[in-house]
Amino acid sequence: MLPAAAASDQPRIGVGAVILNERNEVLLVWRNRQPEQYTWSIPGGKVDPYESLETAVVREIKEEVDLDITIDQLLCTAETIRPEREEHWISVLYSARNIRGIAQNLEEGGAIGEIGWFPLHDLPSPLACFAVPGLEAAKRIYMD
Repeated sequence: MLPAAAASDQPRIGVGAVILNERNEVLLVWRNRQPEQYTWSIPGGKVDPYESLETAVVREIKEEVDLDITIDQLLCTAETIRPEREEHWISVLYSARNIRGIAQNLEEGGAIGEIGWFPLHDLPSPLACFAVPGLEAAKRIYMD
């Protein structure tokens, strides 16, 4: 019988939201911490034990950028596997709309360095690898 894997050996689950404004600009955050430190990403975070994916994404967006969102649809999943960093994330990415609030960085000096709205057709670089599939899916939906 194989020994049970340590908690750090288990994949972690993350959520994120592609939030577009009326000008087809997407809200991105600059990541100050791992995973994907020093990249632009969609806002989101980890799913807590016994928390649904949709509850987690709504909570994470409120905690990071102070927006109340409604989920439009599931965009895709993304997977990041980096054994050299002991990272394995499975991310569930949604399209969402802001229903209340003005985006502001609630984690300044922490996990997020800055936030900004960027045209979906002209995104900054570098992008977090797990954000790319969600942004590409949003382009197919909103730019075609």
